[in-house]
Amino acid sequence: MRKILAYILTSIHLLFFGLGIVIFDLPQRIAMAIGGQRAQQKTVQLLNFFLTWSLLLLGSIPRWRQATDLPTDRPLIMVSNHQSLYDIPIFFWKMRKHYVKFISKIELSKGVPSVSYNLRKGGNALIDRKDPRQALPEIKRFAEFIEEHNYAAVIFPEGTRSRDGVPKFFSPNGLKTMLKYAPSALVVPVSINNSWKLVRFGKFPMDIGVQPTWDIHPPIDPKGRPFEEVFEQVQAIIKEGIVLK
Repeated sequence: MRKILAYILTSIHLLFFGLGIVIFDLPQRIAMAIGGQRAQQKTVQLLNFFLTWSLLLLGSIPRWRQATDLPTDRPLIMVSNHQSLYDIPIFFWKMRKHYVKFISKIELSKGVPSVSYNLRKGGNALIDRKDPRQALPEIKRFAEFIEEHNYAAVIFPEGTRSRDGVPKFFSPNGLKTMLKYAPSALVVPVSINNSWKLVRFGKFPMDIGVQPTWDIHPPIDPKGRPFEEVFEQVQAIIKEGIVLK
């Protein structure tokens, strides 16, 4: 019975999810043409509100647990583990007053309604993971952009999703470059749990009744500290917040 219900609810969820990214593509473009990037970002926030809460159709309630308020007068670098594509929409919605941006693989810049347009036009970084000569200057440009506007950036140092919730190797390179070119940024560790369980059986059917959580830990000021020390602290906090069960 549970599996039958999973097929039914997954079909409804994916219908709503797909409609969301298709429907919001044109409003993004219109908003950009009329009001510029800030207006375009408002439509992106609404889209991701829709995508986040579409999880209710699976009997899942996403929980954002934030330990403290985050300042808007300094850039933020949110460093998180990565478990599924569902990790992302809630950042856009919950961090909307910080105009959150992402580092993404360049392949996603084409072919996905709403998502590809926002990645190209919304101030995000697009990197070719096979070409460090392209990736490093792009992250530098991105960090300077975040620094200039006091925006928030999300980076996933694992580089790819964990399919079972167990953290993969955390690469320090992205954060190191970001801190070099966004020197006033605070680092915010984030621990994501149970997002991987949504797709533990694959994309169809998805699991139902999963309760994914995003734990936003207190920010760390890296100023005047060795990078290695900061990175080890951030990595330890994230991993301590991951529940493996």
